[in-house]
Amino acid sequence: MKTRTAYVCSACKAQSPRWQGQCPKCQAWNTLEPVQVQSVQGTAPTANRPVDLRDMPQFQEDRISTHLLGLDPVLGSGFVPGGVILVGGEPGIGKSTLLLQVASAMENSGKAVIYVSGEESLSQIRGRAERLGMLGGRLTAMASNQAEDILACMEDRPALVVVDSVQTMVSSKAEGLPGSVSQVRAVATALVERAKQTGVTVILVGHVTKDGQIAGPKLLEHMVDTVLYLEGDKEHLFRILRVVKNRFGPSNEILLFEMKEQGMSVIEDPSTFFLQARDTALSGTALVMSMESQRPFVVEVQALVTRTFLAFPRRTALGFDSNRLHLLIAVMEKRLQVNLGQVDVYAKVGGGLRMKDPGLDLGIVAAILSSLYDRPLPEGAVFWGEVDLNGQIRPVTGHDVRLRQAANLGYAPMVHPRAGAKGDGWSRISDVQRMLFGELGKK
Repeated sequence: MKTRTAYVCSACKAQSPRWQGQCPKCQAWNTLEPVQVQSVQGTAPTANRPVDLRDMPQFQEDRISTHLLGLDPVLGSGFVPGGVILVGGEPGIGKSTLLLQVASAMENSGKAVIYVSGEESLSQIRGRAERLGMLGGRLTAMASNQAEDILACMEDRPALVVVDSVQTMVSSKAEGLPGSVSQVRAVATALVERAKQTGVTVILVGHVTKDGQIAGPKLLEHMVDTVLYLEGDKEHLFRILRVVKNRFGPSNEILLFEMKEQGMSVIEDPSTFFLQARDTALSGTALVMSMESQRPFVVEVQALVTRTFLAFPRRTALGFDSNRLHLLIAVMEKRLQVNLGQVDVYAKVGGGLRMKDPGLDLGIVAAILSSLYDRPLPEGAVFWGEVDLNGQIRPVTGHDVRLRQAANLGYAPMVHPRAGAKGDGWSRISDVQRMLFGELGKK
């Protein structure tokens, strides 16, 4: 037997490993008193042996619907009881609006939901909910930055608790200011443990750094079950909800929203949504059959090539990595024998979207050539394919899905990499240049 000192609250009998001025459970002051506790030492732990997974019963979790159109399939059929979800995004991108919509929809369906805000007062939350038209039904909210308040609410076992945001919460069991590494770790650990114990689904809103990464320790993303990013340009009306990690469903899924007066509205068919008011008679624009997750949709890539007045020509990319633009310009100068050293090159993805699809490469090349020669591309042409440093066009993920979608939408010609040794398609950007621009492409 070994004796150790513990501190027991005289009011609620809660036990604490160290003395504090305030009881962490009942919040009473100066009630913790030292007591001697005996613990057994040297007892051999129960042996943990490997087992055949075929003998284990199959785990079937009961999903909870979000009651928001399109969100359930992205998460893998809804929320998992006891699951913890981390939502990140830039300030003002719409995280709080989207989660307030989810909370309202679930409460209107009869589920108990608590929206906890450490950044806004209850009057501010009410004002937003009223502006979005969500006060027609029950909507439960709490303004607090104390983690213990949230843990106490979870004992009532609501279906969902939204914490906005984890960087504003503090725990009495850790030192430091809100948002510090120690506080974020302590708050997240307590909420994750309580979620697993009570079966309450918890959504944590996370601040992001200037690089777009969720602020705080990287451990935060490892602790949670699902990580979502809400992306988009705040000056445009479109948002992309991207699933980065998901233990209970597919990852790399996306859901597209349009910001409206009544909140975030799901874009049910994004196939041609981003091509509104497009003038096909203008040069410097190309259509790309893009793939985000398993969903194909058409985006417009725009390019402007103009004579420079600077010692070093400008290269500006919006909506994709600027390094890709530098790389493609270098490949075009080397493999197509075009002189881009005396011109500025600007390129962007229409609609305020930010794309990572390598299939954009061929569309960017076509748009730059179109602007350089000041010749519009064929009206129904659509492009996809990755361009390597040798000027070859390489296949990209989802080629067959892109091909079927382009055919269903009636696009022609379809300019894409060659599929197989004898398949249709193109193998080099020089061949595409000659096909599109004829004699101009030979100069």
